[in-house]
Amino acid sequence: MFWKHNESKGVNLLEPKEIPELARQKSVKKEEKLRGPQAIPELVQKYLVAEKQMDPDLANILKAVMRKSASQEGPLNIRVFDEAEALAKKVKVENYISLDEHQDLIAYEGWVDLESKRVGLEEKKRISSDTTIFTEAEILKKIEELGEPGSMAFFYMAQGGTNGGPLGMGATVVELDSNCSGEKKRKYNVYSADVVDMKPVGKGNKVFDSNKAKDIARWIKNGHHKRTY
Repeated sequence: MFWKHNESKGVNLLEPKEIPELARQKSVKKEEKLRGPQAIPELVQKYLVAEKQMDPDLANILKAVMRKSASQEGPLNIRVFDEAEALAKKVKVENYISLDEHQDLIAYEGWVDLESKRVGLEEKKRISSDTTIFTEAEILKKIEELGEPGSMAFFYMAQGGTNGGPLGMGATVVELDSNCSGEKKRKYNVYSADVVDMKPVGKGNKVFDSNKAKDIARWIKNGHHKRTY
């Protein structure tokens, strides 16, 4: 009887361990039903502009992920983030739960009740749109001021194949060639880089080289403007 009693207790003790696994499976099922990133609902955009003084254009660019509350009724849980920043950090945001382990990407978090038209958001970090947009002449001046071989200047971009930064599309990095010598040697190397925490991630990938600073400045200016993505 003693051994049977212990065996019975052993079975009973193991049973609770199955509960977390079942909960995880249910969580996965729920996660599969969650919607992916989408444009911020108009109601929330208006709230961000009025209450958080966000640029209306930026509110239209940022993304939101939402899910139902624990009660499955009433307000929706919502998180606002910058998709360009997520791409620069190589984070794939599939839905609301994706940001659980990437809290640094969340700009605003809270709830929205679409029926009663009420919003409550906590600011986790401010995404600024107050970025200086240089003229072509100012870009040229910064390039020509590069004096030491290997010195670099970078410019945030609103167009291109990279991500992150205040203009959304990374940065162009201009480097004064460290081995510049001879008439045929081109003076500047131009790179395209992701931006994380307002700085280019290394030099990035080389796009072209040139000894004509004016051509480089013109090329940069074509993609250096107010953010649109």
